[in-house]
Amino acid sequence: MATNTPEQITLKELRTDLVRFMMSHKFALEEINTKINILKEEFQYVHDYNPIEHVKSRIKSPESIFKKLQRKKLEISLESIKQNIRDIAGVRITCSFISDIYKIKAMLEGQKDITVLECRDYIQHPKPNGYQSLHLIIQLPIFMSDREEMVPVEIQIRTIAMDFWASLEHKIYYKYNKEVPQRIVNELKEAADTASRLDRKMENIHEEMIGLKQLEDDEAMIFSPESLQFLLANKGIKT
Repeated sequence: MATNTPEQITLKELRTDLVRFMMSHKFALEEINTKINILKEEFQYVHDYNPIEHVKSRIKSPESIFKKLQRKKLEISLESIKQNIRDIAGVRITCSFISDIYKIKAMLEGQKDITVLECRDYIQHPKPNGYQSLHLIIQLPIFMSDREEMVPVEIQIRTIAMDFWASLEHKIYYKYNKEVPQRIVNELKEAADTASRLDRKMENIHEEMIGLKQLEDDEAMIFSPESLQFLLANKGIKT
């Protein structure tokens, strides 16, 4: 009867550990997507408004993870992955307005089982190339068959304009193999500034419309038949 060599046993254990490690991130992604959907539906019901336009999620492939370790000149091992790479599971949330970004951030932070490990605000502090987005590294518990694991997930929250710019900027750099002429770099930065101005203009319009709606609601409440009856009754006038 053939027996496994120590090397074969070690390789098999490593493969099993890696598969379970990747599964834990898949489950974490499903968990955070469920949380986002609940928040979205509840917000829609309570406020008659949905701050989330689109949600995309992805899991890095083992090949992509190993390439990242190589780029960072880190040891290629499972322990090294656990210690150094926290964006294996990723979610991108696209919103209509800048204020929505911070509402979603606050709602996620309010979840008792979510811990925010890191927050990078590229909206208040854009990158030199003009990139804007809010990046969170959160951690949440995943209950496996024999243990509980705390799994990190990267969440990027941005407006439609920010997402449009970032997507096209990525495609341009990919096409030029990251060697982009300075003239185009300057134009991309100018486009990012234009997108930022558009975001803030639309935010101002949004806030003004909210104010007008609130004023209409207040006036409707004041002049409704029920309100008039209440006011007359307080003055002792029978209707």
